[in-house]
Amino acid sequence: MTEFLRYAILGIPVGCVFALMAIGIVLTYKTSGVLNLAFGAQAYVSAAVFYVLHDEGHRDWPMLPSFLVAVVLLGPALGWVLDRALYRHLRTAAPLTKLVTSLGLLVAIPQIVKLDALLGPGAKQRPPGLASESIFRVGEFSVDANQIATVVCTVAVVVGLTVLFRFTNLGLQMRAVVESPRMTELNGINADRVGSLSWMLSSLLAALAGVLIAPLFAAVNDLNFFTLLVAALAAAAFARLVSIPLALLGGLLLGVGQALLAGYLPNNNVLSTGLRPALPFVALFLLLLFWPGLRQSKDAGDPLAGVSPPPPAPVALERTRALTLGTRAFAVVFIVGSMVFSLTVLDEFWLTVVIKGVIMSVIFLSFTVITGMGGQISLCQAAFAATGAFATGQLVQRAGMSVLVAMCVGAAIAAVVGALVALPALRLGGIYLALATLAFALLFESIVKPLDWVGGGSRPPKVPRPLIGPLDFADNRLFFLLAVVVLALIGALVITVRGGTTGRFLDALRGSEVAATSIGINPGKAKITAFALSAAIAGFGGGLLSSFEGRVNYDANFNYYLGLVWVVLVVSLGSRSVQAAINAGLSFLLFPRILDLLLQHLPITVTDTQTLAQSIAFILFGFGAITYAKHPEGILEAQTRSVLARISRSTGPIDPGAGSGGPGDPGDPGDPTATTTSVAAPAGATTAAAVPRSAGAS
Repeated sequence: MTEFLRYAILGIPVGCVFALMAIGIVLTYKTSGVLNLAFGAQAYVSAAVFYVLHDEGHRDWPMLPSFLVAVVLLGPALGWVLDRALYRHLRTAAPLTKLVTSLGLLVAIPQIVKLDALLGPGAKQRPPGLASESIFRVGEFSVDANQIATVVCTVAVVVGLTVLFRFTNLGLQMRAVVESPRMTELNGINADRVGSLSWMLSSLLAALAGVLIAPLFAAVNDLNFFTLLVAALAAAAFARLVSIPLALLGGLLLGVGQALLAGYLPNNNVLSTGLRPALPFVALFLLLLFWPGLRQSKDAGDPLAGVSPPPPAPVALERTRALTLGTRAFAVVFIVGSMVFSLTVLDEFWLTVVIKGVIMSVIFLSFTVITGMGGQISLCQAAFAATGAFATGQLVQRAGMSVLVAMCVGAAIAAVVGALVALPALRLGGIYLALATLAFALLFESIVKPLDWVGGGSRPPKVPRPLIGPLDFADNRLFFLLAVVVLALIGALVITVRGGTTGRFLDALRGSEVAATSIGINPGKAKITAFALSAAIAGFGGGLLSSFEGRVNYDANFNYYLGLVWVVLVVSLGSRSVQAAINAGLSFLLFPRILDLLLQHLPITVTDTQTLAQSIAFILFGFGAITYAKHPEGILEAQTRSVLARISRSTGPIDPGAGSGGPGDPGDPGDPTATTTSVAAPAGATTAAAVPRSAGAS
């Protein structure tokens, strides 16, 4: 019993850390309707600034001035900037739009901090705490001053916020603004002012949590804060995203449970060593699936959102037949010219980059299916790609299967995994489904990937290049042609599915699931099909990439963080468009290399231009997601619409029906931007199930 209590007491300070971040997430959701995935990034900013100011190797400020600058000043200031620049304009936006925006900030903010010359690109060791390192003993138990400070701050925050929301007029106004800013404005409440105060308070909690959390780790590292964010999300899910006391309880239970696992589980097998750090991920996944309060709750939304104008129709509906044919002719000429240029002009380095970009385009087509068609944000596509890659490597090594056949089998295995993930997740939707897929991605990395029969342990599986008769794809130029053929075939498959029954059913479900169900569409079957198909595409692309590189390089190609960057990039450019997926794949590989080349020729001293270029690219990708609120159809669609508007002004109005019946018709499955559905809604159900919707709208 004494040993049990010792482990439990050791877990209480860690549980308070989880609880403090969970309370901040609940506060943000209660007062803004945003599930702020960038909360950990905000905490990381203040922790990094506090380190720079207070650490002896840097400015060596006293603790109090460092705390005032990093927490009291910087925290609320960052929240005010986020509200004024972003979230004030998203109060009536769909929950998934807010989620994508927070994902972009999650990617961009840590990279900005790493660019700071004071911090440099690496993590800083032994971050200081708010209190001294004195040890206090109570009987057989001992705690340090930083742990006591964490517990005291957490209790004070819980009491203060409970009083705020239950007994003050400001707390009532904060809750009212998230329900409907328009209705609160009608009651004479300044929704902008209340929203700014909410974000400043939430960001203050993030800053406080960051400074209190930092001493728990050996270094100030953004990935550590992301892991804590997931634990906080589990505690917030336990609180149903609304109850601050339950968030405290959930954080404490999670911290104590992790300490008990660390104390009692053996250290000599992969499962136990993976389960201890993965407990928050397991808890999040199980809570999302089985916690009744979450299944019954709905995403925060504005009751008056229906008065907003409908999204614009796709550009494909506004093009004339001549313009459509001209666009396709230009596309063919451009593609052929690009292939010839790649094969005849590029050297081996740039050809390798282009080949990887083409393969990434294949993987990114999986987002066209699950997000573009299915209307869902999946954060585990990298795990599906890794599943196909590992399966390909294991089948080649252990079963002696040919590489191309192994890729197809690996894609089938990934499809099964995708269907299995979709089965329990069907009861979820919106932000909760996105969180469930994130939890699965983290579980895959922590528990599944280290298994020897999956990831090969310390020796990742080797994957040779294909050999078809006399064609040896060890030659990069032949492999480039193979990758282009695969991209064309899978792109054609996606376009065919989108124009077929499955695509139209999914489009109807995105418009109104109730209306679609009322005319006989099975939502479960359609969503499972979308998950399985997207997982199969990602799995095949993962196997192809591993074959090109000669082995499965999980850390460099398929880790969960890169998966988040993928989502941000594809959704920003346009999840409904095959062209956008191709642009995203090429940009993901080419843009950082071009930046690296430019940095090498600048008159500045940079020790690692490649890392700096990667950070700048991720910053731009992350901030690109912010445009999703204004252009849910994607940047490429928005730019195409702008070009069409200029043509219209110079040549006169374009009749939207001029292209009807031809290749530019939205019902033509060959048109990669067509998004209408022919599913008829019943009388009286004037929903988007029977109305053309803008590409990428959720």
